[in-house]
Amino acid sequence: MIDQAQDFLDESEAIYALLENLSDKQMEQETDFKGWTINAIMRHLHIWNMAAYWSLTEPAKFHDFFKEAMSGMKGQTSMRFFEANYLDNLAGADLLKTWRDFYQKIAPEFGAADPAMRVEWAGPSMSVRSSITARLMENWSHAQAIYDVLGIKRHNEDRIRNIVMIGLNTYGWTFKVNREEAPQPVPYLKLTAPSGAIWKYGDESTEERIEGLAEEFCQVVTQTRNIADTDLQVTGPNATRWMAIAQCFAGGAETPPAPGVRSIKTG
Repeated sequence: MIDQAQDFLDESEAIYALLENLSDKQMEQETDFKGWTINAIMRHLHIWNMAAYWSLTEPAKFHDFFKEAMSGMKGQTSMRFFEANYLDNLAGADLLKTWRDFYQKIAPEFGAADPAMRVEWAGPSMSVRSSITARLMENWSHAQAIYDVLGIKRHNEDRIRNIVMIGLNTYGWTFKVNREEAPQPVPYLKLTAPSGAIWKYGDESTEERIEGLAEEFCQVVTQTRNIADTDLQVTGPNATRWMAIAQCFAGGAETPPAPGVRSIKTG
């Protein structure tokens, strides 16, 4: 199994461990992600896991699903309703079991496929490796809202390096989707991994720099935290603008959460 498929599986299992003992009532808690409930988040993760699987195994089915999804989704509210209707309002323990059974099925499928093979997606096609890495990123980022609403401090593993790489590789995309020219040079990254290892990327001699915890960098590029709510050290105008609008996921330009909006709930 390629590393990214195993990392996706391991992250999914960590999320399942977080959720497996929640009651059906707790699954209906609203999170700080656009007011989505935990059920809504999990339906979203499951349905797009299914779409990724179809893009690998049944491209025609993926195209049919995507066409239906695009006609049924107009904005975040409609997305929630489309996904709930598509899954017949699957919720609670049944939703968790269905999601888990499916991610345990798709991880080995992606792990055994040619990592360089192209698969279709909403935008340009991408490699099998990139597809399963994107699923890791989306599951990781949406789960942050669940950790927050449950008041649980997340303990990350070094598999978030995959998300660091997506964040770095989408530097140009962040500016493009915001209709700006990507300024050069790309900032130098010096990030501390959950294990304590130091990850370095780019030209160390540049004055454009971002330093700090890798998990906080991941939170900013996935828009689960405002840069002001982290301890990242950001130096230079390029780095400052990037961290203000960072977006490592596809779709139209999204505004990062305002300072203080996304945080661990206490009390």
